[in-house]
Amino acid sequence: MAMTLRLPEDLNAQLSHLADERHVSKHQLVLQAAELLVMRETRRAEISAGLDRILDTDADLLKRLAEV
Repeated sequence: MAMTLRLPEDLNAQLSHLADERHVSKHQLVLQAAELLVMRETRRAEISAGLDRILDTDADLLKRLAEV
């Protein structure tokens, strides 16, 4: 799906420089950044859900440990 991305000039210049250093296009660089963001946020949600599950499941145990 096509998308237009408008960047501030300074960010555009930084991306151009980084893309040149990595020998990739800015398009590839932005795709990599988007994929990393999605992976990071997905992982953060998984960790949060796991922590919530532990807190629910082991609430009594955690309370007893806090009292020690």
